[in-house]
Amino acid sequence: MFCYQCQETSKNEGCTIIGVCGKTADVANLQDLLMFLCKGISHYTMRLRKLGIEICEIDRFIVDSLFMTITNANFDKSRFITRILMAYEMRNAARERLISAGGKIDDIKFDGAHWIGETEEEMAEKALKVGILTSENIDIRSLRELTTYGLKGMAAYAEHAYNLGYTDSKIYSFIQKTLVDLTDDTLSINDLTTLVLETGKYGVQVMALLDRANTSSYGNPEITKVNLGVRNNPGILISGHDLKDMEELLKQTEGTGVDVYTHSEMLPAHYYPAFKKYSHFVGNYGGAWWNQINDFETFNGVFLFTTNCIVPPRKNSTYGDRVYTTGASGFGGFKHIEDRNDGHPKDFSELIEHAKRCSAPTEIENGEIVGGFAHNQVIALSDKIVEAVKNGAIRKFFVMGGCDGRVRGRNYYTEFAEKLPNDTVILTAGCAKYRYNKLPLGDINGIPRVLDAGQCNDSYSLVKIALALKDAFGLDDLNDLPIVYNIAWYEQKAVIVLLALLSLGVKNIHLGPTLPAFLSPNVANVLINMFGISGITTVDEDLKVFM
Repeated sequence: MFCYQCQETSKNEGCTIIGVCGKTADVANLQDLLMFLCKGISHYTMRLRKLGIEICEIDRFIVDSLFMTITNANFDKSRFITRILMAYEMRNAARERLISAGGKIDDIKFDGAHWIGETEEEMAEKALKVGILTSENIDIRSLRELTTYGLKGMAAYAEHAYNLGYTDSKIYSFIQKTLVDLTDDTLSINDLTTLVLETGKYGVQVMALLDRANTSSYGNPEITKVNLGVRNNPGILISGHDLKDMEELLKQTEGTGVDVYTHSEMLPAHYYPAFKKYSHFVGNYGGAWWNQINDFETFNGVFLFTTNCIVPPRKNSTYGDRVYTTGASGFGGFKHIEDRNDGHPKDFSELIEHAKRCSAPTEIENGEIVGGFAHNQVIALSDKIVEAVKNGAIRKFFVMGGCDGRVRGRNYYTEFAEKLPNDTVILTAGCAKYRYNKLPLGDINGIPRVLDAGQCNDSYSLVKIALALKDAFGLDDLNDLPIVYNIAWYEQKAVIVLLALLSLGVKNIHLGPTLPAFLSPNVANVLINMFGISGITTVDEDLKVFM
């Protein structure tokens, strides 16, 4: 195997035996094969689009497939084999549709548009030949992978929007066009650099689509105090990101005597007005995704993964038989809840009945944390914020969104938040906030010093807030705002957020705890020279620069 798509990749070079995430070599290779086949399908669908024909089933299949391959989403080998067999069916259907429409197919030479291997052995053999390292030029490979990881993050956001009934054919078209472009050996480094930035532009569009889907479905997030304690009822702990799953689970558990708690990136579900009517929606339990191997041991109930964020349980764990997955997520041995069918909601009855047989959670903390500072809420406070900046009460904003992770170097972000001067405010979205969202950082004239906009999916809020502040101060350039970007990254959704910021012209972003392994020295230098991207050093040295 070879995989270097996440921040924790081995030695910051690449995982070659087993993923640091726990992904096995055979799963990693099957993911490469699925990506290869999605590119093959796209060769046909892009020609169909030129004829005015769009196959919605294939649009969804490609988005789902990309989502399944992001870090910590799906470890289940059998699911990928089934998916690859489905890919053959999708590709053949697209090819037949193109032929019947009079389209040309004879000049499609890309192997992924033709290859079929139905046995596991054939799949394994082919997978070794279509992975990342087939791009021999290190800079071409770097730009292709940077774009690919942006597409994977984009697919995650498009999937959540789709689940709420919001789609945009232009986004699906761009994903498929780009998958085809990534197979084109005639594209130069300049061409691929342009493609990277175009990916960021569509990243802004897909984040705007998801924001509209979430707020139209559940209302604008509002300032909310979230309980950290527990009650005496059995519980379900929901993790991942999907709000449609959240809604359906709350409806189906109502009146059952089972409480629902959020974990990690599902914390911001508490900020939406639509979910506040459920009296059994108790609070948040535990911390960021990576600490689940401890949090799950004390929760005692049932767990539902709606998307990525899975950490393989320890061999001596007590909770492995109480974990369920749904959507793009999966893990061998975990029960999987099937997708919606014919407009009917997912059926969570099995895990609800399972939860009823469990003990109540063990309390590991108490108190409250405050969140709900998405763009609508912050813009409503803009006059107060602008005044605080003008009178010197707020000197700078620090965007500290992104992802959390396991490496010790991430303690940097806790220390950084603790050492920030009292006249600064943190803007955040994503699970990076767990490094500091429970610290007693206080407020500035009633404005909390940590403004949590929500999930990594809600990073669009940070963009909207910055744009609103630019207008409020009468500035022409986002980079003239008193905002510093000190962002932690882990996986591919963070990549599309980064590319989105670059497409908007944001400069001088600091990225940590390490720069991505998939950036070749030359590509890294291009990003440094064009956008001022840099890594982090020590808290004290970085604060000298930032302040």
